[in-house]
Amino acid sequence: MSDGDQALGFIYFLGCLVLILSALTVRRIPIAQGLKMFFSWVLIFLALFVAFTLKDDFLDLGKRVVAEARGEPIAVADGRTLRIRQSMDGHYWVPGSLNGEKVKFLVDSGATVTSISTATARRAGIDTSSGLIAVVQTANGTTRVKRGRAESLIVGPIERRNVAVHVSDGFGNTNVLGMNFLSSLSGWGVEGRWLVLKP
Repeated sequence: MSDGDQALGFIYFLGCLVLILSALTVRRIPIAQGLKMFFSWVLIFLALFVAFTLKDDFLDLGKRVVAEARGEPIAVADGRTLRIRQSMDGHYWVPGSLNGEKVKFLVDSGATVTSISTATARRAGIDTSSGLIAVVQTANGTTRVKRGRAESLIVGPIERRNVAVHVSDGFGNTNVLGMNFLSSLSGWGVEGRWLVLKP
């Protein structure tokens, strides 16, 4: 909603309050009862004003809840471009695969390197025995990671080969698609509630 619409809505709200106050004054209602009625109407109009001001946000939230309840796709391929719908938790999750194994990724531009759990690395057959151990800073603090490489990382129609990954038990069950993948794209960015990845 534009600032102009909000200003008009606020003026309308004030006009309604003045009208109610005038009506109560003309009817000569006792002050205590009049104040009680006045504040009741203030709360009603305030609730209506907030609902009107945020109606687009409420509609969008409702659509997202219905979409998640129906199990609608969280990622949609548009030609070679991939569009990822924002999840209810505010993040962007996308199904993909590592070396042919299905993996659900959290897209995180704050992660330098794509990071996966030890269980995911085991399932995908990623060897970390010859990789050096490194210490990285994550949102949960410092974590020791092993380095490995995925022969194939596929997200929607986008595939990358020989991708560096960090592997650690410290990631729990979360697999993160990091900047080493995002920076290989021709473009990426947020459009409304969608994250758009261009190969």
